[in-house]
Amino acid sequence: MLDKELRSMIGQVKDGRMDRRAFIKRLAAVGLTAPLANQILALGGVAMAEGPTTYKPTKRGGGGALKLLWWQGPTLLNPHFATGTKDQDGSRLFYEPLACWDPDGNMKLVLAAEIPSIENGLLAADGKSVTWKLKPGVKWHDGKPFTADDVVFNWEYAKDPATSALTIATHRDITVEKVDDLTVRILFKKPTPFWADAFVGAPNTIIPKHLFADYTGSKSREAPTNLSPVGTGPYKFVEFKPGDLVRGQLNPDYHMPNRPYFDTVEMKGGGDAVSAARAVIQTGEYDFGWNIQVEDDVLLRLEKGGKGKTVYAVGGDTEFIALNFTDPNTEVDGERSSMKTKHPLFSDPAVRKALSLLVDRESVKKAIYGRAGRTTANFLNGPEKFVSKNTTWEFSVEKASKLLDDAGWKPGADGIREKDGKKLKLLYQTSINGPRQKTQAIIKQACQKAGIEVELKSVVASVFFSSDVANPDTYAKFYADIEMFQIPLSQPDPSQHMRRYLSTNVATKENKWQGTNFPRWVNKDYDAAIEAAESEMDPIKRAAHYIKANDLMYQDTVFIPVQHRLKVEAAANNLRPIVSGWANETDNLHDWYREE
Repeated sequence: MLDKELRSMIGQVKDGRMDRRAFIKRLAAVGLTAPLANQILALGGVAMAEGPTTYKPTKRGGGGALKLLWWQGPTLLNPHFATGTKDQDGSRLFYEPLACWDPDGNMKLVLAAEIPSIENGLLAADGKSVTWKLKPGVKWHDGKPFTADDVVFNWEYAKDPATSALTIATHRDITVEKVDDLTVRILFKKPTPFWADAFVGAPNTIIPKHLFADYTGSKSREAPTNLSPVGTGPYKFVEFKPGDLVRGQLNPDYHMPNRPYFDTVEMKGGGDAVSAARAVIQTGEYDFGWNIQVEDDVLLRLEKGGKGKTVYAVGGDTEFIALNFTDPNTEVDGERSSMKTKHPLFSDPAVRKALSLLVDRESVKKAIYGRAGRTTANFLNGPEKFVSKNTTWEFSVEKASKLLDDAGWKPGADGIREKDGKKLKLLYQTSINGPRQKTQAIIKQACQKAGIEVELKSVVASVFFSSDVANPDTYAKFYADIEMFQIPLSQPDPSQHMRRYLSTNVATKENKWQGTNFPRWVNKDYDAAIEAAESEMDPIKRAAHYIKANDLMYQDTVFIPVQHRLKVEAAANNLRPIVSGWANETDNLHDWYREE
């Protein structure tokens, strides 16, 4: 779509000649999703519309207990240290952002009083600042007022390298200033088309200054409130057993009318996805089960005559295999997978490309994911405008074998390929659940046919996704050659997701493995593409930068996408959860209710 045509359409919306729905429909025809269309309108001076609510209860409480089953239980309750979505989800029961995203990618106000726009003067036309008005009268659970000082503190806390916050990438290059007690302004160093990043969504919830101010920098891990949150949310903290149980009770002073519906909330951790699905769909022991990564044929059987159902949401989540660009078996200065090393096998691009040819995506879809899977060659699979059409995938043991032959990797007497004294032996790790172990088996079999020996390692999910810096088996430490899991796309924009793999975000011992670039891949062209995308105001050009970044990952075989996964949850038949492909499961928990 030409820039002139786009600006003309924005003008028609502004003066009433075209309604918002028609604008979104026109942009959808050229691949732009509703969330992006709304962002474009906001930058064009048309106020962003808040998503509609489906919440029906007319009073607070009375809904009894809400029982949630997270088969990967939270290990801490500070969102700034959340190494996995389970920690973000547990924190989100109590802490809140300024806004979140509904199932259609529309913004929903939480702690903010109104959505910033050029029209209301809160969004700068040049994309270099955004002002947020805060809701008056909001209180922390201990009765202290929530103010702009808390928002500014979160920025200061997260951007300090000594804090080792996982959220540093979001806060490092912005400035947050207090305008008055109920107003903050975020200043960007350059034009920023996706301004709804900091303080928006479950990964960016806000912690109280008065309880964390004495625990900043190197003292950040010592805060008692890391395990006993005092938030602003619909539920007040009652109990936490790391990896096992989180409990909360209704907040009678909650700032949203008639909310929450439930009197108590319990998030139970542990077990596995199959038992979680059974406990919700078949027995009705729990109301909601998170991330039901279960073979589709199992779900179909459970759904017959059960007390619950599966709930699907389309987003940009990708199940992938990550390749380690450092040596996990060599220790340098007390650190394995050190940036001072190179992977002895993957330093040869032919080995990486051959491995990609040995991932049979179609068989994985048919045998395992079914309704919840889509084959893809891309790491970035949403929103649609950012999905590359330049990539292809293929499964071929023959082509993989020839690629290795041509690169000098010849089969030894034991059938395992070798070159320069190095054997093609790989340690392949992932978390424990049925689909992942079955995927491992499918890939191992193909690798054996091509002369690659693969050792499989399965780690309990609570360990693999742990935020414990002393744990050697976390995905962030990556003490293996390849590992498989998925990282949710928790907003309707790729900026936060793709920023993870900048060279500046490598996970190291120095940053307590809180860096988000766990493959430890460094590529200057990728860095440049992401930097350009984050300041490009033209939506078409911006999409091109992200497509280039995805294609650089594809060309270097940093990730081997296994499936573009739909979000799959289990819910009781009478539960009305709000599940968005662009948000964490608990991000809209204040709008959940039961329909009797």
